[in-house]
Formats: sequence, C-alpha cells, structure tokens
Amino acid sequence: MKRFWSWAAFGLGVCYFFLPLVGMLEFSLKMRRGSYSLDAYASVLGDPQFQATFAYSTVMALLTIVFGVLIVVPTVYWVRLKLPRLRPVVEFITLLPLVIPPIVIVFGYIRLFNTSSWLPLTGSSSGTNLLLMLGYSVLSLPYMYRAVDTGLASIDLRTLTEAAQSLGAGWVTVLARVILPNVLVAVLSGAFLTFAIVIGEYVFAALLDRPAFGPYLVWAGGNKAYEPAALAVMTFALTWGCMALIQLVPRLFKHQRAQR
Repeated sequence: MKRFWSWAAFGLGVCYFFLPLVGMLEFSLKMRRGSYSLDAYASVLGDPQFQATFAYSTVMALLTIVFGVLIVVPTVYWVRLKLPRLRPVVEFITLLPLVIPPIVIVFGYIRLFNTSSWLPLTGSSSGTNLLLMLGYSVLSLPYMYRAVDTGLASIDLRTLTEAAQSLGAGWVTVLARVILPNVLVAVLSGAFLTFAIVIGEYVFAALLDRPAFGPYLVWAGGNKAYEPAALAVMTFALTWGCMALIQLVPRLFKHQRAQR
C-alpha cells in the first residue's frame, strides 16, 4: 500500500510538471491552422533578432565561464590549502547572490559605475558589456563555487601540490597542469550551470540595455503568439541539455580513465 501511494505521488508530480510542457509544445506546433507544423520554430530561427541576441548571450556566457574559472579555481584552491579557517566566510560571501535580488545588484552597479562616477563603465558599449559579464559572474558564483569546491574536496591537494613543487613547478603550473585537470569534471558542471543561467537571465541585461536573449524572450512574449511557446520549448530543451551534460560528462571521464 505504501508503494502504491509513493507511485501515486510520483505520478502526480510528473503530471504537474510535464503536462503544462506538453500543452506548451502542442500550442507551439499549431501556428498553421488545421495541422501541426514547425512554422513557429522556423519563424524563430529565421528571425535576425533571435540570431543576434542568442549569439550575444552565448558569447557572454563563454566569457563569464572563463572569468569564473580564473577567479574561483585559484580562490578555492588557496582557501582549502592555506586558509581553511576562512572557508565559512568565503562560503557565506558566495551565497550572497542567492539572497540579494538581482535588481538590487544591478541598480548598485548602475549607481557605482555610471558616467559621472570614478569608473564610468556604462559610458560605452564595451564597458557596459564588461559590467554585464561581471554581473553574470556574480549570479553564477554560488553554483561555480560549489561545483569547484566539491571537486577539490575529492582530491589530495597538499600531496599533489608538494609533489609538483618538488619537481620545480611554480604556482601557476601547479594550478594549470595539476589541479585543473583533476577537477575538470567539476569545472564543466559549473560551466554548464553558468551557461544556462546566462542564457535565460533578464534583469541585468534589460536594465543595462544589452541585446541579450533574456529581454528578447520577454519582448517576443508580449508581441507574438506562437513564437514565445516555441522559444520556451527551445530554452527548456537547452537547459535540460546542459543538465544532461552535467550527468554524462563525469561518466565519460570515468570510462576513459577505466580504459587507460
């Protein structure tokens, strides 16, 4: 009887989450009256504004991932190796983006880096792009930090570091050629989460007036009928694709290591 109610609760949860998705998918296929078609998807993919905004957000996501790795990996490594007492403080700081609303952060950025400030980043497109990338890095910090910290916890940092230094390696070499390869799976997990966050982010891009994919999604939702449903399905598939890669990449690495 307990098993029956467990499966019943599971079935209700599946229906609650997936039936709206099925309805949205069906609606996105009804752009052509009287039959199902991919016209809405073709319209979206052929829209120059979609292509420009998605390409922009993809580039920003890749830059955010690179910047996050360059900041987070050395920080977590140094805290775990040399400053273990500061771990609670660093963990608390990395959790702040989950507590502080994004709109508060971006208004603080605009106030601090406007054209009349000491560092007028919003005075040019390149400066605003840099500010947006830094904002995305802040939003993804909790996820990137947790992924890298979990990866570093699974290896013997001190032994690897001492072995590399005994062979004449400097700190940069230790990080790039010893530590990073051993936590590459964890870094990729954080990278996929960061990519999913950046692609769908709206507040930062809208208030900084950047041609990103998030504002385009909102604009399409207010001005078109079937295309927003197609965009939602595509975005959902992209997000779940990133989550699937997070699950598959560690298995692929383990399989390759087992073969070696």
